[in-house]
Amino acid sequence: MNNPFSSISKKFKSAIREKAISRAKTRIIIAKSKPEDFSPDELEVIVQEEESKIYASIREKGLLAVLAILGINIFG
Repeated sequence: MNNPFSSISKKFKSAIREKAISRAKTRIIIAKSKPEDFSPDELEVIVQEEESKIYASIREKGLLAVLAILGINIFG
């Protein structure tokens, strides 16, 4: 039996990966470099760093959403 959440999970991970690649490209351009200047391993590290930032942002926003639902205001 197929898990209905596995396809969602795959799509979610794929979307995060694509966003991380996009951010990595932007980061490389801002550094006035070209992707060709980096080895595949270095590019993978940059993409993984961007993925980590995205996941951290999602966790942070998720926590804020839960607090909002519970009516807890941490900003004042």
